[in-house]
Amino acid sequence: MPKWWYNVDMDKNFRVRVICGLGLFAVALIAMYTFDAVPFKILFGVFAIIAGIELLSFFKKVAHFKNVILAIIEIMFLIYGSMFIAQIGVVEIWYLIFGVCGYDIFAYLCGKMLGGKIIKNRRPFPKISKNKTWEGTILGLTISIILVLILTTALGRADYIYLLCGPLALMGDLFESYLKRQFKVKDSNEIVIKNKFFEKLEILVGGTEGHGGYLDRIDSIAFTATVLLILTALFF
Repeated sequence: MPKWWYNVDMDKNFRVRVICGLGLFAVALIAMYTFDAVPFKILFGVFAIIAGIELLSFFKKVAHFKNVILAIIEIMFLIYGSMFIAQIGVVEIWYLIFGVCGYDIFAYLCGKMLGGKIIKNRRPFPKISKNKTWEGTILGLTISIILVLILTTALGRADYIYLLCGPLALMGDLFESYLKRQFKVKDSNEIVIKNKFFEKLEILVGGTEGHGGYLDRIDSIAFTATVLLILTALFF
């Protein structure tokens, strides 16, 4: 087993993410085959609202004009991302899950297992997200594209626009990391979670302290869905 597996903090982080991720995936799987995925769409909308509340809580730390603009942009991602998901079908939702979640999961795992071993002493985005590695980023993007290609082949459809899911997920993640740096916030839930109601709610997404929050969980999907909404409106 790799060394990071035995790290106490890493092990706890990984276990919480896996348990919550599998639980949410099971709920989403059932929801997507019930009433044309309407329960899943409602669930995402609820997540987006809570993520918006987390975002607004950032202003308790730092508030100035630049941050207001960044927060408005992130809120727009949450709104338009929810609009896109509300209007697409089950197949398109699977594309998002394979593309975006495929990147998130494998970039995280490959980064922990191989980070710094092939491309040493260099990070792709040191000023925005210092924990990202070249190995994790490249392999995450590659696997994301492969997963979407497998899905398009299995379904016999040419929905190649969803090959953009991996790169867009990376961009959405980087934007949120930049946003948190500007607000001097480590995890999106670190202010909200101090409220007893949200402390209980955050556990649904592995949101104990040190594990992010709702915004951390859906930032990549919200950004990706927003860009796809714009692209489909313009070209399709």
